[in-house]
Amino acid sequence: MNTFQERLLQLDRDLLSGNNICSSRGVLNAFPSSLKKLFLMRGLGLIICRQGNFQFALNQRLFRANAGETLFIPEDSHFQVLQESEDMEVFILAYQIQPIRDIIGNSVVSMYMYSQLIPEPCYVWTTGEENEIVKYMSLLDSALEMEESVFNLYERKLLLLALTYRICSIHNRKLISVGQETGGRKNEIFVRLIQLIEQYYMKERGVGFYADKLCLSPKYLSALAKNICGYTVQELVFKAIIRKSISLLKNTQKDILEISNELNFPNASYFGTFFKKQMGMSPQQYRRNL
Repeated sequence: MNTFQERLLQLDRDLLSGNNICSSRGVLNAFPSSLKKLFLMRGLGLIICRQGNFQFALNQRLFRANAGETLFIPEDSHFQVLQESEDMEVFILAYQIQPIRDIIGNSVVSMYMYSQLIPEPCYVWTTGEENEIVKYMSLLDSALEMEESVFNLYERKLLLLALTYRICSIHNRKLISVGQETGGRKNEIFVRLIQLIEQYYMKERGVGFYADKLCLSPKYLSALAKNICGYTVQELVFKAIIRKSISLLKNTQKDILEISNELNFPNASYFGTFFKKQMGMSPQQYRRNL
């Protein structure tokens, strides 16, 4: 699949089919027809503009991407390309996060938070890491060309995991820079909270612990988290525990008692009750349904 037209048509088919990974497999000088109509982006979309520019609508807002800028399209967003310059060149990648959500960690929660902290959402900017992101895309393209096997599937998963962490890092820096520009500290506090939860959730589950670490009252910290992402501190900690639980149930042969001990629950029964309250089924039922 070397010709421009073949790659363009394949990308269009992959997007319309809802494939887990949809890649331009190199630079394109036009968008697939599906993106020139109103398109629901089921996964995360990345478009790097190497040359020229294009205008687009994202969630009913109009934007322009210029050479050297990266467009980040959040999950479940409505996207449409409205106009392309004649000299435009772009790299396109769309992928679903769900297959790696159970191992990605809480950092991914902060990926889109910057857009909720400023009056006008920012989806496109020069990150300074455009070349590095293209390298990830190239590695994924190589993995997609290989014959499918267990090892190849894990390779793709790990590459997507690494790329997502890179994107989280880029967004976190954006969060902090926006906070510095606006004079606010809420975004910095939120990013630090996410980092602390990821570091301590296996042992520390009380809001007071994280509030003490940030020199804030538990009530204020939970209100801040709720305002930014829709979840309290306690809910974010519980989500981290469930994510780890699911990973252990899916990817290991450990029994429920071993998982309960690893997650520092008093006993397997307590862990089972917690898991069922969060997921609507017991750990055993969840594993049987895999």
